[in-house]
Amino acid sequence: MSENISGASVLIVGSVALDSVETPSGKVERALGGAAVYSAVAASFFAPVRIVGVVGKDFPSEHLAFLSARRVDIRGIQVVDGKTFHWKGSYKGDLNQAETIATELNVFQSFKPQLPPDYRSSQYVFLANIDPELQLDVLRQMESPRLVACDTMNFWIANKRAQLLEVLKQVDVVFMNDAEIRQLVGISNITRAANEISKLGPKYVIVKKGEHGALMYCGGSSCFSAASYPLQEVIDPTGAGDSFAGGFMGYLARCGTADEMSLRKAVVYGSTLASFNVQDFSLNRLQRLTQKDIDERYEEFKRMVFFESLS
Repeated sequence: MSENISGASVLIVGSVALDSVETPSGKVERALGGAAVYSAVAASFFAPVRIVGVVGKDFPSEHLAFLSARRVDIRGIQVVDGKTFHWKGSYKGDLNQAETIATELNVFQSFKPQLPPDYRSSQYVFLANIDPELQLDVLRQMESPRLVACDTMNFWIANKRAQLLEVLKQVDVVFMNDAEIRQLVGISNITRAANEISKLGPKYVIVKKGEHGALMYCGGSSCFSAASYPLQEVIDPTGAGDSFAGGFMGYLARCGTADEMSLRKAVVYGSTLASFNVQDFSLNRLQRLTQKDIDERYEEFKRMVFFESLS
């Protein structure tokens, strides 16, 4: 793939944050983070991106400059009085599980997504992990998107179930992990659970399995499984799922289609971006990332899973 960015725009709505993270490899304080940021930067390697979020007056201007340099349209980021959303967490033995030490919503607590008029015609929409009521608000502002995807979490499943179910009626793709899928439909078998979720609305259910890769279910049946890229060291897994979703959406926007082969490639590109993301704290690795790096690792993914039929 060339460095030239083309294709339809991806609209991404979600949190823009300052994260304090500690892992066995070290720690960072108030580093750039947030679901919308990770997914926007990942998507920007493939297509133009429009981001919607809110930050406080304490948000460093260099972070906005970085997003702009990545060809992310930041007109949808509101800068208001107060402090930026701050999450503090740590990873210990199991890097798939973060221990939340503090969540300071700050200006994010009163966030109301306001889409600039030209954002409303975006063809590809990713509703990152935010309150389902806000996701519905965004959908009401959209004109006629070609493909809509959403993410969610256990808190919304438990506390905003009705609103989340309404979101699922209106999206094409949902990203969830094993535990979230089981919690939503009360079925322990992932394949059966994904089938039940597809009945709620989404055509495609993508199961994020962390270091074990991802599964994509199409119309309730499994249609693709992607391994994760084997890394000798993981520095910081924060934002891996968001980077996955961003790479997935960016690739689909770039190729302009959502047939099964394009979706399979999108899953692998999503896994590719996530594998880079975890190699450093915050957005540091994605900031250094080149298209050549992405293309080479994508080809390595292809070689890893290639096999011939028995003669």
